[in-house]
Amino acid sequence: MSDRLVDLREGFWSLRGSLRLGGIVDIGTQCALVRLASGNFVFLDSYSLTDAIRAQVDALTDGGTKVEAILNLHPFHTLHCEWMHSAFPQAKLYGTARHVDHLPELPWETLRCEHDALAELYAEDFAFSVPRGVTLVSDDESVHFSSVLALHRASGTVHVDDTFVYLRKGFPLSLLPFTGRFGFHPTLAKALEPRAGAADEFREWAIELGINWADAGCIAAAHNALLPLDAEELPELIGAALGRVKPVLDAHRAEYG
Repeated sequence: MSDRLVDLREGFWSLRGSLRLGGIVDIGTQCALVRLASGNFVFLDSYSLTDAIRAQVDALTDGGTKVEAILNLHPFHTLHCEWMHSAFPQAKLYGTARHVDHLPELPWETLRCEHDALAELYAEDFAFSVPRGVTLVSDDESVHFSSVLALHRASGTVHVDDTFVYLRKGFPLSLLPFTGRFGFHPTLAKALEPRAGAADEFREWAIELGINWADAGCIAAAHNALLPLDAEELPELIGAALGRVKPVLDAHRAEYG
């Protein structure tokens, strides 16, 4: 599938991009362009835009001059940060602690995406949430579970990388148990902090998120799909997802308490 910029209304454009595993299987990736109440724009996450997509973005943002910031919300999504900064050099560059450690040559802002102060800075336009009970940056670099989730208030769109997954793909990815179903990233067991109470903290965080963001109308998920939501559907989806990972949480409690 070629890259596309999807207008989700109320100032939220979801860019559905390409990411090939081993250069063969395209599992997709995403970023988003969001118009703020101020009239300026921010990107959520980074992606190397095709010429066609760049032309659309330029038309919306006065040649890119109205892009005020790039918010990189997933610690392990770093492939396109350099390109995005070079394309929009005037935009303030925000990332997690791992972005700064991984790409120290880029001019990162002191404020990190996981900091409460960033949520306060953009509180008019977004609500942000960092999962509890799991490590944001795992020592195991294959564990990409945690990220900073963002709810765009005006459009009701939840932009999420990996923590929640929703995948619509053909064979062979159609054989995966989570294809076509909203759920948690399959690395949850490895992401849970090895301490007492972590499983309960994660469960409580997920339930609270469903309640607080119950009015969400769409989930823009990594890696490849958009999931429209009915009113009050998010709490039900999260509840069902928690039911499916109950054995994981129970096993963690049995080991750590």
